[in-house]
Amino acid sequence: MTQHSSERSIYSGLFWEGDQTPSLATAESLTRGLMELEAPLFLLQKGNEFYCSNQGTIGTRIGGAYRILATSPAILPSDLGDASFKETYGTRYPLYAGSMASAIASEDLVIALGKAGFMGSFGAGGLLPARIEKAIDRIQAELGDKPYLFNLISSPFEPAVEAGTMDLYIRRGIHAIEASAFINITPQLVWYRLAGLSTLPDGSISIANRMIAKVSRKEIAQKFMQPAEEKLVSRLLLEGKISEEQARLAQFVPLADDITVEADSGGHTDNRPLVTILPAIIQLRDQIQEKFHYSQPVRIGAAGGIATPEAALAALMMGAAYVVTGSINQATLEAGTSAYSKNLLAQMEFTDSAMAPASDMFEMGVNVQVLKRGTMFVNRAKQLYETYIRYGSIEEIPIEEREKLESTIFQQSLEEIWEECLKFFGQRDPKQIERALQKPKFKMALIFRWYLGLSSRWAVVAEKGREMDYQIWTGPAMGAFNDWVRGSYLEDPGNRRVADVSAQLMTGTAYLLRERMLEAQGITLPEAVRQYIPAAALV
Repeated sequence: MTQHSSERSIYSGLFWEGDQTPSLATAESLTRGLMELEAPLFLLQKGNEFYCSNQGTIGTRIGGAYRILATSPAILPSDLGDASFKETYGTRYPLYAGSMASAIASEDLVIALGKAGFMGSFGAGGLLPARIEKAIDRIQAELGDKPYLFNLISSPFEPAVEAGTMDLYIRRGIHAIEASAFINITPQLVWYRLAGLSTLPDGSISIANRMIAKVSRKEIAQKFMQPAEEKLVSRLLLEGKISEEQARLAQFVPLADDITVEADSGGHTDNRPLVTILPAIIQLRDQIQEKFHYSQPVRIGAAGGIATPEAALAALMMGAAYVVTGSINQATLEAGTSAYSKNLLAQMEFTDSAMAPASDMFEMGVNVQVLKRGTMFVNRAKQLYETYIRYGSIEEIPIEEREKLESTIFQQSLEEIWEECLKFFGQRDPKQIERALQKPKFKMALIFRWYLGLSSRWAVVAEKGREMDYQIWTGPAMGAFNDWVRGSYLEDPGNRRVADVSAQLMTGTAYLLRERMLEAQGITLPEAVRQYIPAAALV
């Protein structure tokens, strides 16, 4: 340990007083002292030697034996982040696990996090209401009033599914949702928000239905930060879905309580750099707050790349009220995906992801970020999109090209795939079939989406013979996590429990904050002290 810039020390001329003899400042004692999160840490000097202690006080006596060089206050993981976020959702920590579709963010994952003082968002995307209701039954039974979220993913090509899911949430008393991938505000979002508004006896507004919106663009964030559009409010009032009182209160509250700024994440992402987009949306929030004067300003959280204590600390220091994890949770024991996929993720480097066409927004050219190592999905999905752009119908595809698609990608004839589409959409959304029969290009899109949709399912169930087609949503964060835990007990995916991973992340963040505070006071610490390595399970 060394000291520099001592002339700037606020403790110049002050000495330490305590009953116990301080420890010589070695890498081991400094690490141990920083890990005593509930106690302050004093860095001291006596003669030419450096010492540290977690007890004692700043003395008033002149000429004490130990001169104070720097201090770090007690900082617990529960002290981090925005207190109002934790109060609103009933969490101990400013971290929630974002949804991963098709119940990869499973009931087990949500329940484990809720019981440990965190919060998880059930991955309802791609599921029918009947399956979501089973998840509601179990999560509500096991968590009670402990925190949890349910996801609502934008479904522009399946509006009936989105409407049915929202109807279920309102009917079953789901009072906190995570809205993701929305480009425009839909009537369902406004209905959910306003249906939970009422006036308290003191005249203030009670908000029963909380909403966290996941966005990566300023123009979309602005829509969620503002009150609901008057035309949508009037429409819901006319339809009898909200009361006149709720319609009146709509002008006084933002559509969402929280905005999760999604940077370079797995799944749907614009690959935004967090250091650019987070400050921009915080600034936008401040401008909107100045205009509307909400009693509780919209909070801004950070997602995408949150996989190490360094990343979490950076986000919180930039002003994030909370952080959101994603990719790293998919490799935990509670995630609703196969051991095969988890092992692939545990071997991933941060350069092993790539963008590929998304199933739910295929026609719009929207991409998702997925694992490219150990799978051919990226190349094959791009080939399908290029074919879709090039031709107007299945019939226009040259026979040689069509046969190649059937043999290498679909492993069935396209006629057989279409029959499966008829069965699937006949149950899920018959209007899709009607549209496909009228528009040949849309029929081609449905057939191609068969592969894009099932490829993620194959990864979840470890479909034999389809390993090269697995679609595994992930971003660079997964590789960064693997680098962080290499050599620790968390290197083995069999040891990765979601609540413990979250606890290690928050504990490491508190540890690093204490360490950085010492450095800001002119102390250079040994390299071994400047990183937090998980030593043993915390949960």
